[in-house]
Amino acid sequence: MSFLQDIYEYMKSGESETENLGLEIEHFVVDETGNQIKFEEISPLIDMVGKATGAEIIYMDGYPVGYYNGKYSVSLEPSCQFEISINPYSALSEIENVYREFFSVWEPLFSERGYCIINKGNLPLVECGIIKPDEIPLSPKKRYKYMDAYFKSSGKYGKYMMRASASTQVSVDFKSEDDLIRKLRLLQKISPILMIMMENKSKEESTLPGVPEKPHLFRIQEWDDLDPARTGFFPGSFDKDFGYQKAADVVYHTPLILLTDNGSTIDVGNRTVEDILNERIISEELTDETRRKKLVEHFLSMGFFHFRIKKYIEIRVADSVPIKKAMGYIALLKGIVYSKSNLDILEKELADIDTVEKIEEAVLKIEKYGLQAVIYHNMTAVQWASHLVELAGKCLSDDEKEYLSYV
Repeated sequence: MSFLQDIYEYMKSGESETENLGLEIEHFVVDETGNQIKFEEISPLIDMVGKATGAEIIYMDGYPVGYYNGKYSVSLEPSCQFEISINPYSALSEIENVYREFFSVWEPLFSERGYCIINKGNLPLVECGIIKPDEIPLSPKKRYKYMDAYFKSSGKYGKYMMRASASTQVSVDFKSEDDLIRKLRLLQKISPILMIMMENKSKEESTLPGVPEKPHLFRIQEWDDLDPARTGFFPGSFDKDFGYQKAADVVYHTPLILLTDNGSTIDVGNRTVEDILNERIISEELTDETRRKKLVEHFLSMGFFHFRIKKYIEIRVADSVPIKKAMGYIALLKGIVYSKSNLDILEKELADIDTVEKIEEAVLKIEKYGLQAVIYHNMTAVQWASHLVELAGKCLSDDEKEYLSYV
């Protein structure tokens, strides 16, 4: 089987009748001056906690960088943003309970060392212009060294993204190829509204350098100008023939920057999966199924689109937010994505939003005017947000509906 077919089959294998949701939140761990914890301090803590709790320690380039304990995993992002990734659950209360278990372990450890955990879309010191991202060191993973070098020529904001941004990500299930297409398209259409609902800035008027007219969606602006080959909305997703095959083609032809295989990481620059196969950097004839699967997962991880297609749809448009707000967000998504009636309503209402360009136009307006931006059908973003919350509330249980008050 070819690697292109492997990517196709990996996506297709995600088809499921379950209606689970996964949650990932990245955090900044900062001292009293607002500077982030250093890798040399947090990596041993991860090792200590992982071993004390019997978790599986995750190593990268010889360093402890995370662990998995059966309910959730923790990991380090480029400049030690501290991420929790919670196993998928259908009940929102289970997701919240797992997060609070994680927090109860780590908050005291950080506190006694003079650090606190904060949630923001960008590190406040950088967002407010007190320091520049260049002043923040990267963790000593080869992966980040190669990415950092690559993004210096691919766009303007690679340093901001890697060193000073943090997000909240949610994953949702799909039942079939048609269900994947339907959910992905609708989620992309409403994503400008989700972006502004989940904006989490430190200073209302702060902007990125050179764009004083865009005070909103600071983190989204960074990602959109990072690298056009791997960011923005999923390529081809509104084409008539879009499906697993086209999605696999996108992954197959996205520049990889780096290749992590068999315990080592090498720089491959703008080579794609197709290129590294043609150049025999890896072999198409590789028969080790576990290794092939890890390679496919690596290929998928190097596309930084607002929505990723894996064995689920990964929604990547929200800033890092505190757990209450995150639970409101995940409740909103559950009430929309897992409700046939709401999917039907929104598909009909947004039938004319049929290109990425129309969605990008809404994003641009929101970057300038925030919740008051007039976007689809002469409605403001705040009106659309209220509409989405109202729809979701009609399809959630009474207990889960309460979470919507936090969104």
